[in-house]
Amino acid sequence: MTVLLPAIVPVSLIIAIGFVAGRTLTLEGQTLSQLTIYVFAPALIAGSLYRTTLSAQSGVGLVAGFAIASFLLYLFVLSLSKLLKLPALVEKSLIATTLFANTGNLGLPLVAFALGEQGLERAVVYLVASAMLIVGFGPALLKREGLKTGVQLTLKLPLFWAMLGGLLLRALALKLPLPLETGIEMLGSATIPVALVLLGMQLSNTRLAIRRFEFGAATLRLLVAPAIAYAVGRLLGLEGLDLQVLVLQGAMPTAVNALVWTNEFGGDPPRVARTIVVSTLMSLFTLPLVLWISNP
Repeated sequence: MTVLLPAIVPVSLIIAIGFVAGRTLTLEGQTLSQLTIYVFAPALIAGSLYRTTLSAQSGVGLVAGFAIASFLLYLFVLSLSKLLKLPALVEKSLIATTLFANTGNLGLPLVAFALGEQGLERAVVYLVASAMLIVGFGPALLKREGLKTGVQLTLKLPLFWAMLGGLLLRALALKLPLPLETGIEMLGSATIPVALVLLGMQLSNTRLAIRRFEFGAATLRLLVAPAIAYAVGRLLGLEGLDLQVLVLQGAMPTAVNALVWTNEFGGDPPRVARTIVVSTLMSLFTLPLVLWISNP
């Protein structure tokens, strides 16, 4: 249990500061969001992949574990929706709130504080895989018009090219001049605090409401998803930090991007927005539990 406070308290503090800032200052959340998506996060991903000491086996295991767990979770949610005879909009909302997790804004800092630099390396790999799911398959899952739109969106995102650039530099063993590497590292280091402040700001402007859908969707996201991830990880033979990161990232609350996708491609945006808030608040209680259980 001694790892919990060092991991949770700094994250909660920065989110709280963002909450207060959102209530007291006139800030443009969209500006911070665009900086995070198009500048800071790509720098973090490119720099982390460039410097990583993560073995290819660990990387492949994490991506495979994420892909299989996400597919099984999707089948579970789809079956549950059919069993409950949910309307199409509600079904799409449940898929979005369950599959799209906040592995960036909350996942990266929590893993960094709890599991250190080696854990963060693995969390970045998980984040890249998660980003590919959201951007590449999100429109197809919600709009159900095929993968063409998703591929086009993926190719437009700097996250994708940052991933390729980092992997290429590592594969070719190219050494960047020291000042350039330092600059990329400084940009990437801004990702975590800015993203957490943004999350606090978004929470300060979202009305809280807990109904059956919000509570049920949050439970699927926070408890069922990591349970599936743990089972898949064990079946794949993952151990140590690989298994911990797979389970911990799988236990993150619903991503804010879920609202973007349902707004654009189908779903019930107000329902999704409420679920984001409810799952984020519930995660303050469930994440310490998952972290404690997954910590050997």
